[in-house]
Amino acid sequence: MTKSNSSDSRKAKAQLTILRVLVYIILIFLSILCLFSFYMLIINATRTNAELQSGFAILPRGHFFENLHNAWTDASINIPQGMLNSFIIASLTAILTTYFSALTAYGIHAYDFKFKNAAFTFIMAIMVIPPQVGATGFIQLAYKFGLQNKFWVLILPGIAAPVVFFYMKQYMESVLPMETIEAARVDGSGEFRTFNTIVLPMLKPAMAVQLIFSFVGSWNNYFIPALLLNKAEKKTVPIMIAQLRSADYSKFDMGKVYMFILLAILPVLIVYIFLSKSIIKGVTAGSVKG
Repeated sequence: MTKSNSSDSRKAKAQLTILRVLVYIILIFLSILCLFSFYMLIINATRTNAELQSGFAILPRGHFFENLHNAWTDASINIPQGMLNSFIIASLTAILTTYFSALTAYGIHAYDFKFKNAAFTFIMAIMVIPPQVGATGFIQLAYKFGLQNKFWVLILPGIAAPVVFFYMKQYMESVLPMETIEAARVDGSGEFRTFNTIVLPMLKPAMAVQLIFSFVGSWNNYFIPALLLNKAEKKTVPIMIAQLRSADYSKFDMGKVYMFILLAILPVLIVYIFLSKSIIKGVTAGSVKG
């Protein structure tokens, strides 16, 4: 009986080891698949236009800084200004979206009022409506009041973010007990002080998650900015990348284009690297209700 149990135990361990190895192999393959496009982007950014037209290459060349200089000093597309514009819009949108969504979620979570369920249902209903549905009316309204080429008309609408609100509310239900809020009220803390000094520090992982997602979403946003920003000094990175399609083919430098794309995704990668630990904590804690 003992030998039989020992044999079964060894078989179970062997099967578990095989399963674990297969999982690791699949994860490594998927990681390589995801990172390969970034690797090729970096490789292509080190090659000249003639080398790119000659075919595929797996190893880098020595023209990285040449392409960087050509892209950075391009007279037709002001990359530094475009990146600054995108950073201003994306960073402010991410901060306002995250803060006010957390504040709204706190109001729904911490208060009992007559139309609480109706308000929550209304926000959830808005969440399933595609943003493009209201884009036409929004653009018409912006032009009617002369709001084109204004950054804040792209930033302020980000305050209303039902998806971010829903995530923050679910996270609060996991990590924010009502006893903490009630204790702060008993101690005489005001509601905004309670939210800013007690609730927000508890939401740091969730805030990091939504900051990066909101930043990336705003940074990559092309549709509405392309309709509202028509001055060269106001254009963002996605608009400038789209302009490359209409460039004169005889002057088309693919090495410069790949470098521009690399520069465009660099801020997103930097933000993700700095917030990656908090993102993992936020996703893990937000998925388990305490």
